[in-house]
Amino acid sequence: MKPQKLTIVGGGSTYTLGMINSLIAEKEAFPLSKITFYDIDEQRQASNAKATEILLREAYPEVEEFVYTTDKETAFSDADFFFIQIRTGGLAMRERDEQIPLFYGCVGQETCGAGGMAYGLRSIGDMITLVNDIRHFAPDAWILNYTNPAAIVAEALQREFPHDNRILNICDMPAAIMVSYAQLLGCEIWDLVPEYFGLNHFGWFTKVRNREGVDLTAEIKRIILEEGISAVDPEIADDPSWQATFKNMQTMLKDNPEYLPNTYLQYYLYPEKMVEKEDIANTRARQVINGREKRVFSLNERIISAGTTANEHLHADIHGRYMVRVAASLAYNRGETYLVIVPNDGAIPNIQNDAMVEVPAALTNDGPKRFAVGTIPTFQKALIEGQLGYEKLVVDAWFSGDRQTLVNALTLNRTVVDVPKAQQIVDELLRVNGDYLPQFH
Repeated sequence: MKPQKLTIVGGGSTYTLGMINSLIAEKEAFPLSKITFYDIDEQRQASNAKATEILLREAYPEVEEFVYTTDKETAFSDADFFFIQIRTGGLAMRERDEQIPLFYGCVGQETCGAGGMAYGLRSIGDMITLVNDIRHFAPDAWILNYTNPAAIVAEALQREFPHDNRILNICDMPAAIMVSYAQLLGCEIWDLVPEYFGLNHFGWFTKVRNREGVDLTAEIKRIILEEGISAVDPEIADDPSWQATFKNMQTMLKDNPEYLPNTYLQYYLYPEKMVEKEDIANTRARQVINGREKRVFSLNERIISAGTTANEHLHADIHGRYMVRVAASLAYNRGETYLVIVPNDGAIPNIQNDAMVEVPAALTNDGPKRFAVGTIPTFQKALIEGQLGYEKLVVDAWFSGDRQTLVNALTLNRTVVDVPKAQQIVDELLRVNGDYLPQFH
């Protein structure tokens, strides 16, 4: 297999070292000759990069070249793959995304509801610029985007680059859920074949089979209903917030037993409950700032100071390994099936063709070959169409700079619904995000 050249855009992310561990775990499936980090935050990236240099030397000497840079030409030229994980505005703006809706009694979450809308609006411009720059220096490279909120970003990229079939938007949440299913069944995630439909962070597993075709769905439901389910991915297993999220899957399944839900549906099905449990002074963003962010950069400091990773417990996470296996299937034309975000084009025949849906697809060197899902039930269809209308209106608003379109979008969103609240939240979010969204002023 020809080794690939990979650029990670967002090299300063707290997920970067985990991604390197995933690349090491999957190096036989997706061999690399060069890794490049690119970020606009030189200091954060340097911390990750200096620790990565030591990790690669010890665990991945096959990588011939490692570079980290803030220069786009250096980072983008001659790359085969791009993994994109940016956060426009950083965690400071994420905290405001979460606090503003909560102030008005609505869900404050980074990808769902009004907070997700603000994050999506900030992300669109940077993502479009990045893709244009990448295409200037690497016209044929694969761009694998997992920047959130993936649904809004995917919709915007599809509009801006409708004929670029080497951009693929991916989310790791279904994979994190499947890891927990595998734990319930005493197997590995890679032993499971999911059937799934929906939008990003808004979907359902209809069936889960093993590689031999045996339907395991009823058994998974039985265990969840009787015993519950836990988050087992090492990246989130020790996080009380994520454990509470997985615990809610039991409630969602009891209330709507037809399909296995994506965890994020809790925000849309139980918005009042989600608001009640939040503390506006200690939102998820603040917890990440005080927890994960400090832990990751302290880990880097210890590795750099010791000059070795031998004293640290490092592990590959499913977020990274899933992404790497997706890349390997594309690079080597393996045609393996993964859940990805693609234009509907009839996969779900009773929703519009231009919806960006999350469905199983065989991944080949020619791109994703989506599987037909078939007609979906009225309840799920109606929920999806409301959410889809919201997402499309958010992207409409970004291109037009029209405030009323954002108000209409939030009115459709199940976490808001109320028009006066939508107006207040939109005005406050636009005020706080003024520097990022000049088209609205």
